[in-house]
Amino acid sequence: MARREGDEKSAWGKRELEHFEQRLLEERRRALAEMGRMNDTIGGSDDAQTGELTTWRFHMADVGTETFEREQNNLMASREGQLLWHINEGLRRLYGSPERFGRCEECGERIAYERLDAIPYVTRCVKCKQDWEGAGARAARGTVDVRTLGPDHGEANDAA
Repeated sequence: MARREGDEKSAWGKRELEHFEQRLLEERRRALAEMGRMNDTIGGSDDAQTGELTTWRFHMADVGTETFEREQNNLMASREGQLLWHINEGLRRLYGSPERFGRCEECGERIAYERLDAIPYVTRCVKCKQDWEGAGARAARGTVDVRTLGPDHGEANDAA
């Protein structure tokens, strides 16, 4: 669907925009705290993390377990970093053009309050997100030409 460029009526009132700003800031604080916690976990040396005095292990399974845990921590830190990026983009949209915040980037309709309250950095309404995910699934199965998906078909999974 085409976006309504001329529609400058704000999607939300001042009170709702302030609420969404607070939700974005809360999510940002939480993500930063989680990243700090992960940094403390990831940042230490292997010896400090395991409490071992040597890198020689008696069991290969110990090495495998520690490697797996380190990879899981790195994956979680990467996901938190992506989440932080989406939150910051939401704040930029809110501060840059408050009249457009809360409008679907695809169809221009207002995103449901409950959706924005739960995930304040989303850019699509439920219907457009479902359509977008369906097009991605069809592309993965080879039933649609990926060139028709548009420039953001590789969008990070924002759970939105």
